[in-house]
Amino acid sequence: MNPDDRDTSPAERAARAAEAMHAAEEAARAVRPTQAPAQPQAQPPAAPPDPREGPPEGPHEGLRALTDLFAETGVPAPLAARTAARLGPGAAGRLRDDPWRLLRVPGVGPRQADHFARAVLGPDARPDDPRRGRALVLHLLTEAARAGHTVTPAADVVSALERVQVADPRRAVEAALDEAEVLALTEEPEFDEEAFEEDAEPPEPEETLGPARWALAEEAAAEGFRRLTLTAEPLLDDATVKGLRDGLPEDRSLALTAALRTGVSVLRGTPRDLARTALDVAAAAAGAGVRAAVAAPTDRAATVLAAADGAAVTSLHRLLEPHDDPSGAPGAVVYGRGEQRPLDLDLVIVTDASALDVELCAVLVEACPDGAHLVLCAEPDAPPPAGPGRPLDDLEASETVPVVTLDAAPQSDPIGTLTEAVRGGDLVAVDAPGREVVIVPADGHEEAVHRTVQLVTDSIPRALGIPIDDVQVVTPTTGGDAGATALNTAIKARLNPGPGRFGGLDPGDRVVVAAPLPHAAVGETGTVTGGGAHGLDVEFPTGPTVISPADASRLRHGWAITIDQARGTPRPAIVAVMTPDGLSRPLVTTAFGLAHRHLSVVQGAGPNLAKAVRDTPAPPRRTRLARLMTQ
Repeated sequence: MNPDDRDTSPAERAARAAEAMHAAEEAARAVRPTQAPAQPQAQPPAAPPDPREGPPEGPHEGLRALTDLFAETGVPAPLAARTAARLGPGAAGRLRDDPWRLLRVPGVGPRQADHFARAVLGPDARPDDPRRGRALVLHLLTEAARAGHTVTPAADVVSALERVQVADPRRAVEAALDEAEVLALTEEPEFDEEAFEEDAEPPEPEETLGPARWALAEEAAAEGFRRLTLTAEPLLDDATVKGLRDGLPEDRSLALTAALRTGVSVLRGTPRDLARTALDVAAAAAGAGVRAAVAAPTDRAATVLAAADGAAVTSLHRLLEPHDDPSGAPGAVVYGRGEQRPLDLDLVIVTDASALDVELCAVLVEACPDGAHLVLCAEPDAPPPAGPGRPLDDLEASETVPVVTLDAAPQSDPIGTLTEAVRGGDLVAVDAPGREVVIVPADGHEEAVHRTVQLVTDSIPRALGIPIDDVQVVTPTTGGDAGATALNTAIKARLNPGPGRFGGLDPGDRVVVAAPLPHAAVGETGTVTGGGAHGLDVEFPTGPTVISPADASRLRHGWAITIDQARGTPRPAIVAVMTPDGLSRPLVTTAFGLAHRHLSVVQGAGPNLAKAVRDTPAPPRRTRLARLMTQ
C-alpha cells in the first residue's frame, strides 16, 4: 500500500491483490504434498529454509541451539519448546537473522519481541527496521485471526502500527505484502437499497488485509462449495426418495430430500434432534445403496453416537485420514484425503459443523469428490468455531444452499428444558427431582474452584453414582483464577498429585488435545499412561498412542476444558463453571447441552450469567466467505 495507492483505481488495486494471491497460491503449492495436502490448524506457515543456516538441524539439535540463544538473550527457557514447534528446525538461525520472527509465537507481544531484538542485534535494533514493521503487520493480523477474523480493514492496521511506533506504516504493509504471507483484498461495499440515491457517488471499495493462510482457505472453501453444488445430481430416483419420505414428519422429510437431492445443505436443530436425524438419513441412504458416512467432532463423540444407534459413525478427523508427514509445516496436520485422493463416498453428514473453522472446512470440501452431497449440521445460533472464520453462518447468509430447521422435540427432562430456555434467552429455574440439574452458588473465584473440585471428586460420584471418568468440567476460558488451567491444577492436586514428570504431566492425568495432532482432533480427551525419551504414552478412545516429545506440548490437562474444546462431545455429567469472563448466550447453551444425565452449574458469575443469556450473542467476525459464494 504505497502512498500513491490513493490515486489508483479499484481495478488496479484488485489486480495487485490478485497478483499477490496468485503468488501466495504458488508458494503454498510448492510446499504442499501432492497426495496429502497439509492442513495447518491455527498455526502459521513455516518459514522456508534459509541457505545461510547450513544443513538442516534435527529436532534435538535445533532445540538445543534455540535454548542456548534464549539463555544468551534472557528469554525464559520454557518458551523454547513453543518457539521450536512454531518456527520449526533452524529456528535459532532464523531468529538471529530476524529476531522479530519471535512475534509468530503465541503469547509474545511487540514489547517482548523488541526486547529480544535488542538483545540479539544490539544497537542495530531500531524501531524503523523493515523487519520489525513487516513482522508487526503479520502479528496484528494473526491476533485478529485469534479473535475469529479472516480480514481486517487496512486503515485499522495502519492505525495500530502507528500506535506501536512504526515510522512508516504503509511501507511496513508493503513489505508484508511482498512476503506473500499477507494479502490485500478489495471488499466491495454492500448495496443499501434504502439509502440509495440516484445522483450519489457510489461508495469506494474498502481495502482489507488478511493472512494469506486464511484468505486462501476461504477461497478454497467457497470454490469447493460451489463445485459440489454445481456437480450434484440426485443420489436416488424420485420414486425411491418418495418411498423413504413416507411417514416422516415434514421437517425430517425436508432434511432427507435436501440431503439426497442437493450438493450442499445446512441442517439446524437441537443436538439430540440433529443426531437422530443424521443417523436416520444416513441409514435410509445406505439402505438404498448410497455410500454414506456420519462424522462427529471427536472419536469419543463418534463412539457415543454409534452406541445410541449401532450405526457406523467416525470422527471427521479420522475420516480425513491424518498421518505423520515430515514434509509438513510445523504445527500442520497432513490429511490423506483431499483433492488428489477424495473420499469414496456419495453422502457426508457432519454432526457439529459450526465448530469447523475455515481451514478445516476447506479441507473437508476439497476431500468431497465431484457429485458428492455434503450435509452440515449445527444448532441454531451456535457459537462460532474456535479458529478463524464462520463458514457455516457465512454459507447460510449467502443464500446459495438450502437450510432446513428441525422442529424441536418437546423437552420433558430438566436439562433439556433449561437448555432450550437459555437458547431462547431466558435463564429459568427448573424442577429436577432426580437432581438432574443442580445450581451451586459460588462467591468469587476461589470458592468456584473449591466447589468444582468437591463436585468432581466427591458429590457427583457419591450421590449420583456417576464415575469420575464420566464427569467433565467445562468453562468459558483457559486463563483466570477460575479458568481451565486453575481448575485443572486444583483437581489434579486432589485426584492425581505428582511432580509432572513428563513436561508437567504424570501417568493417570487426564489430558485434552489443545492443538491438532495426527493422532486426535482438538477436544479429544485421553489418559496419560507413561512416558520417556520416546514421547508420551496416552490412551485415547481409539486406543493407545505415543505422542512425540515435540507434539506433547499440544496436550493440556483435561479434567477441565473450555466449552469450545468440549462442543459436540456430550458427557454423562457436566460441571459448567460460569465466571463473568467470556460469557455469551450461545456459549452457555452449548455448555448446558453437553450434559447427558446430570448438569451442575457452578454459578460464580452472579447477575452477569442471566445478562449474558438475555443480551449477549456471539461476537461478530469479519469474514469473506459469504461474499465469495455469490461472486
